[in-house]
Order: sequence, then C-alpha cells, then structure tokens
Amino acid sequence: MIFYDCSTAPNPRRARMFIAEKGLEIETREVSIAKGEQLSEAFRAVNPRATVPVLVTDEGTVLTENMGIAAFLEARCPEPPLMGRTPDEKGLVLMWNAIVEQQGGLPIADTLRNSHPAFKDRAIPGPSNYAQIPELAQRGKDRVARFYDLLEARLTESRFLAGDEFTLADISAFVFVDFARVIKMRIPEGNAATTAWFENIKSRPSASL
Repeated sequence: MIFYDCSTAPNPRRARMFIAEKGLEIETREVSIAKGEQLSEAFRAVNPRATVPVLVTDEGTVLTENMGIAAFLEARCPEPPLMGRTPDEKGLVLMWNAIVEQQGGLPIADTLRNSHPAFKDRAIPGPSNYAQIPELAQRGKDRVARFYDLLEARLTESRFLAGDEFTLADISAFVFVDFARVIKMRIPEGNAATTAWFENIKSRPSASL
C-alpha cells in the first residue's frame, strides 16, 4: 500500500491517525499543498481530483476519501474496531462522523479558505480555481461556534461522540477542533466536557502524528 499524505492539512491527518490507531505501517509519500504539489501532473496521475489523502491498496485500488480509506482499513484490519462492532454502533459512528464533517469541518474550511490570502482564488480544493467569498468566512465562524455548542451538549452525556468507545468520529472531531486554531476559534473556556474529551484524545500517541 501507498499513502499520500500532507503533514500540514487536517484531512490527511485524520487518515494518518486512523492508520496509527490500527498499528499499521504504510509506505508514505508527502504531498505539499503549500508548494502546490497536489496540482502537479505526477500527483494528478494518481488522483485527478488533486486532493489528499489518497491510499493506493495492494490491489491497485485508489481511495481518495477518508471514509473510503477508513472502511477499507477497518475491513482489512478489524482490530481495534474504530467504526463500531454492533449494527447500532456502526450506525452511530457514521452518523456522528457525518455530523462532524458537515457541522465542523466544512465551516472551518469555509472560514479559512474564504479569508486567508494564501487561498486567493483557491477557495475550494481540487483542480479548479474559485474566488473567495468573504461572506462565507463570516458565516463559517458562526457555524463553528454552533459546532462547539453541539459538541459540548453531546459530550456532556457521552464519553465519546458515538458512545463509550473511541472511534473514527472522535478522530475527525479532534482533528477539526485542533485545526480550528488557524481561524482563531478554540474550545470555549466554559466547555468543560469538550475540553476533557480533547485532552484525553490529545494524550493518545496517534494524536502526535
């Protein structure tokens, strides 16, 4: 297998943490988004959509999305389970992972890509250029604040997002919350449950990767 990574971006970090939690060692190739390497002919021959992460399996299948990578690795290496054991657990993991992506990951990306000078004309990742829309950055900040409220409400009643066990949903949420530092939106001081959850995950070896 070959894993195409970018050490500075959140989505590759999600896959990197998943791989580490599985105890796997996979050949890794760094793709620098800062240098525009994802747009090079060499990388677009691997993934025409010009995004990372990418996992190329031993069979030659090219997986270009976190959910596809996670599903493949979970099926190939079921222990420890990161996507639930029972039907109910599996449903909750995928449900909360989707909530985290839609309510956390997307607004954080909207805020950054529509406000930071480095993303001028690159407001959406991929092979095509899109102009920044400042209004989306402001809306994104409002949505991130609501995301923190959502996390606090859930983690007040549950040890982890999908239940009692650490899962893919926690990896996604942790990475997005940590990355939100780039838009200067940290966990609010009064959100004790979220802070405890974050510090718990931060202490895992995979979180340092």
